[in-house]
Amino acid sequence: MSEGILIVLSAPSGCGKTTILRQVMADLPGLSFSVSHTTRQPRPGEVNGRDYHFVSHEQFKAVRDQYGFLEWAEVHGNFYGTSRQEVDSRLAAGADVILDIDVQGAEQVRRNAQPVTVFIAPPSLTELERRLRGRGTENEESLRRRLTNAKKEMQAADAYTYLIVNDRLEQAVLELKSVIIAERCRRRRAVADAEHATV
Repeated sequence: MSEGILIVLSAPSGCGKTTILRQVMADLPGLSFSVSHTTRQPRPGEVNGRDYHFVSHEQFKAVRDQYGFLEWAEVHGNFYGTSRQEVDSRLAAGADVILDIDVQGAEQVRRNAQPVTVFIAPPSLTELERRLRGRGTENEESLRRRLTNAKKEMQAADAYTYLIVNDRLEQAVLELKSVIIAERCRRRRAVADAEHATV
C-alpha cells in the first residue's frame, strides 16, 4: 500500500471552501479530513473529535512537546494546531489527508512536509463582500476585517500548487476533485517508477 497524499486547502472566509470540501469528500472515497486541536471552548452544536479535538492548554502543550504539530498558532488567547502524529498515521494507512487551514498554517506545513496546496479564491472582492453580506452573520466592523484579511490572504495564492476560483460551485467542486484525482495518478506513476527501479 502506498502512502497517502497530504492536501492543504486554504481560502478567505466566505469563499465557499467548506461547501466545496463537503461535496468533494462525499463523492471521492479515500479522503480523510484532519481534525485540528484547539484550546477554545466548543460552540453550540460542535462535537469533540468531529469539529475539533477540544483540549486544555496543558494537553495542547503536551501534544506539541511529545509529537509536534505540522502547524499551530495562537489566536485570541487560544491555541489551534494540526497533530503531526494523527496526519502521519492516516497517510501511512494510505488515506489522502486534507487540512483546512489558513495561509500562515499552510506556510508552516510547507516547512515540515511536502503537501499539495490548493487555494480557493472568490471571483472578486466585490463578490466576496456580497456573499458575506448575504450571510447576515457579520456586523460592519467584522465584515471589513474579513475583507481586509481576504486581500492579504489572496496575495499568498501564488505560493499554492493550484488555484480554484469559486465562481460556480459545481465547477469549483469538479476542479478540486480533478486536482485530487490527478495527484493520485501522479503518485501511482511515482510508485510504479520506484518499483521498476528496484527490479
